[in-house]
Amino acid sequence: MKLYSRSLVDGGVIPGRCAFAVQAPVAHLRLSQNRNPHLAWTQVPEGTRSFALSCIDSEVPTRGDDVNQEGRIVPADLPRADFVHWLMVDIPASVQQIAEGACSAGVTAKGKREPAGPAGSVQGVNDYTGWFGSDAQMGGQYLGYDGPCPPWNDARVHRYRFEVLALDTAGLGLAPGFARADFERAVSGHVLARASILGRYSLNPAIRLR
Repeated sequence: MKLYSRSLVDGGVIPGRCAFAVQAPVAHLRLSQNRNPHLAWTQVPEGTRSFALSCIDSEVPTRGDDVNQEGRIVPADLPRADFVHWLMVDIPASVQQIAEGACSAGVTAKGKREPAGPAGSVQGVNDYTGWFGSDAQMGGQYLGYDGPCPPWNDARVHRYRFEVLALDTAGLGLAPGFARADFERAVSGHVLARASILGRYSLNPAIRLR
């Protein structure tokens, strides 16, 4: 199976319109268009009955002491962890692409309650739920896609892996708002094939991405 996108090339830079935030001269960043990127997959294996999709940032700082702090830098050698940006299951086997902006277009304070998606699909919670947990204006349950917003003072470029799984089952029985652990348990033993592409992103003005 192969995955491609008209929004970004594998290993390339995620466009600002597909991010949660972009660089700004004042306050370091501003909210962006937050559009999900176009994704399409081909060479689907025989027996595929549905698809599952995920987007994970593998470069999130494991300690927040320096994150977004004036005069400080998140060191590149700091151990990193994963951050979920998108989880979707029960995508019908007849669907083999998702248009840019079809599932997310704009930042929704407190999170999207019923994110758009292919008919019959179910979307999980992303990690902005925890990130904004104590924020009175933004705190809420974030379902569906919400794009990159790495620390603006991070010395490391963040990498976002979009992955599509071909499954041998039509439905996984997950309810909206499921977590990554639920996703991993549900797809276990059902994966016929998988394909991914990688996008890079940074809000650090000292980093010039190409």
